[in-house]
Amino acid sequence: MKTIDIIHDEHRALAAVLQALRFVVNEIRSGKLKADFRLLTAMVDYITQVPEKVHHPKEDNYLFPKLRSRSKQAAELIDILEGQHVAGYRMTVELLQALLHYQSVGAAGFSAFDTLVQQYLDFNWQHLNQEETELLPLAREALSEEDWAGIDAEFSANFDPYAGAEGEFKELFGRIVNMTPAPYGLGPAG
Repeated sequence: MKTIDIIHDEHRALAAVLQALRFVVNEIRSGKLKADFRLLTAMVDYITQVPEKVHHPKEDNYLFPKLRSRSKQAAELIDILEGQHVAGYRMTVELLQALLHYQSVGAAGFSAFDTLVQQYLDFNWQHLNQEETELLPLAREALSEEDWAGIDAEFSANFDPYAGAEGEFKELFGRIVNMTPAPYGLGPAG
C-alpha cells in the first residue's frame, strides 16, 4: 500500500504550505508582517498547481475508480471528494483573484483576501481529514493486493511530494520555505 504513504506525504507537503499561509496571513492581520506579495503569490500558486497537477489526478484516475468498483460504501464518499476537488480549484482561482486585487489596491484589499484564505484553509483541512480518516480506511479494507499493486505503480511515478511528477514544484516549494519567516520557514522575521 505504497499509495497510502504517498498520499500521506503529499498531504503533509500541502499542509506545510497551508500552515505557512495561515501564519503569514495572521501575521499581516496583526500588523507583525507587511505583505510580501512574492511569497503570497508563490503560496497560492503552490496550493493551486500541486493538487491539480500532482495529487488529484492520481486519486481521480486510479484510486477512486478502483475503490468505487470494489466498495458501494465508498461511492458516496468518492462523489463528495470529487466534488471537493472541483470546488477547491474554484476556491483557489477566487483566492488568486483576491490576492491580485489586494496587491493592486493595498491594505483595502486585505480583508477580502483574508476572508477567502480562512475559508479555503477550513475547506482544505476538512477535505484532507476526510480523505485520511474516511477514504483511506475504506480503501485499506476494500482493495486487494492486486488492486494496490496497480494503484501503487501509478502513484509511484511521483515519488517526491514536494517536487511534483517532473520536479516542477521543487524550486517553488524551496522559495516558499526560504521566504516564509520562522517558525514556518527560513525567511527573515517581519
